[in-house]
Amino acid sequence: MDRASADAAFEGPLASGTRVPESRSRNAEGQANRLAPFATGPVALVAVVLAGVLTAVSGRYGFHRDELYFLAASRHLAWGYVDQPPLTPFLTGVAAALFGDTPAGLRVVATLASVVTVVVVVLVARELGAGRWGQAIAAWCTAVAGFVLGLGHMVSTATFDLLAWVTICWLLLRLLRTGDGRWWVPIGVAVGVSLLNKFLVALLLVAVLVALLVTEQRRVLRSGWLAVGVVVGVAVAGPTLWWQATHDWPQLRVAGGISSDDGAENRLLFVPMQILQLSPLLAPVWVAGFVRLWRDPAMRWARPIAWAYPVLAVLVLLVGGKPYYALPLLIVIMAAGGETVAAWTRRGRRAFLLGAGLAAAAVTSAVVALPVLPPADVSVVNPINKEQGEQIGWPRLVAAVARGWAEIPAQDRRRAVVFTQNYGQAGAIDHYGPDHGLPAAYSGHMSYADWGPPPDSADGPVLLVRQAGGRGAERFFTGCREVARVDNGVGVDNEEQGSVVALCSGTVEPWSTLWPRLRHFY
Repeated sequence: MDRASADAAFEGPLASGTRVPESRSRNAEGQANRLAPFATGPVALVAVVLAGVLTAVSGRYGFHRDELYFLAASRHLAWGYVDQPPLTPFLTGVAAALFGDTPAGLRVVATLASVVTVVVVVLVARELGAGRWGQAIAAWCTAVAGFVLGLGHMVSTATFDLLAWVTICWLLLRLLRTGDGRWWVPIGVAVGVSLLNKFLVALLLVAVLVALLVTEQRRVLRSGWLAVGVVVGVAVAGPTLWWQATHDWPQLRVAGGISSDDGAENRLLFVPMQILQLSPLLAPVWVAGFVRLWRDPAMRWARPIAWAYPVLAVLVLLVGGKPYYALPLLIVIMAAGGETVAAWTRRGRRAFLLGAGLAAAAVTSAVVALPVLPPADVSVVNPINKEQGEQIGWPRLVAAVARGWAEIPAQDRRRAVVFTQNYGQAGAIDHYGPDHGLPAAYSGHMSYADWGPPPDSADGPVLLVRQAGGRGAERFFTGCREVARVDNGVGVDNEEQGSVVALCSGTVEPWSTLWPRLRHFY
């Protein structure tokens, strides 16, 4: 069966029930809507290059603090955690089992997710009428975007969230183009899977709903298939929603902490980060995409995507969310610009200018998003992408903890506890500590608090690991004195540089009594 025949098995016209090939399907305006063939060769080339680059650098620097946390969470699998649903920890555990619990091993799944993201963005561009050249441009623009490179380099919830969002948008565009309400069902599946990874997709759903209501494409909301899609989505995400509900929705508390701690800064940086985190050199492409969706009569059926982005931007600003929350939708809009840029390059030597621009974007994005600089120079890019710095120094932190552990008399170590201020420190000790003879770490941060306090029989010394400015943690312990200090060795000013390892004689109360006060979400 060829592609047109396969698509025809799902895509029928609006009301008649008669199935026709995709090449002769009609959109909501009744206009012929012939899609170009998928640009398999150019897209495959982009995918291979992207996968090769990400794989080549995947082992540099080291784990990110979140990856260490996901490794720990994968050993405590549940339908939910206080700060996230279960999908990313589950995929981290799968990657570690299949490819090894090293940075390069874990990041295989991130690389694959980014490659698939490029393919789906090309499908978006094709849905919006891009030909072979327009699809290739969309693929290269996505692959050289700093945001995509950064998420492809490391395992994070945002890595899989990006893939989920562009998939939802692609399916939505198919719904809008064909008018076939049955597309609500796969949309529901995609939303459900997205909710298993991150609840941030709720902002996208609100933005899309508003966008549909203010355009004539609201007609798709009248389909009975919408209710089916909602039921399917809730069924897929049901276990993690139930977990959150039975645990008093801790993710809302975490989100509130992000807003209260960083909300003002996030709002101030929203616009510049939209430009910098993709690449300033790609701005003309997504501007062209927005203009095309907004003004081109042939794109009238897809206009809700243009409406959804400013609505989403307003939502992110209102909740004080991080600027990158809106970037997946901006990438979809950038895909719409692929065909506009393709038409522009057909004149004169503009193809050369496009190639030069993409090459420059690739280089600058790689410097900002990938571990290509010497570790000592990472501070240069930290203001734009602080995640680079968070991959440096974890073995040296654990070595400092080991020096502190050596201060504890051997006869007291059976009753001693290593307690950390945050999950990154605890995850690093759990991963690297056995090679230094260290026990498992405890922490009151995020889900580490749920994995239990030390037994009350552990009434001996406490080795406290805290950040340089975290003296408040010592109020729960007695007789604390500094025995080691963390130095990452390359002068990178990350969150753990200068952290203190303090040896305390004990706790002010038994662990079981103290534990609720040690729990924190920020």
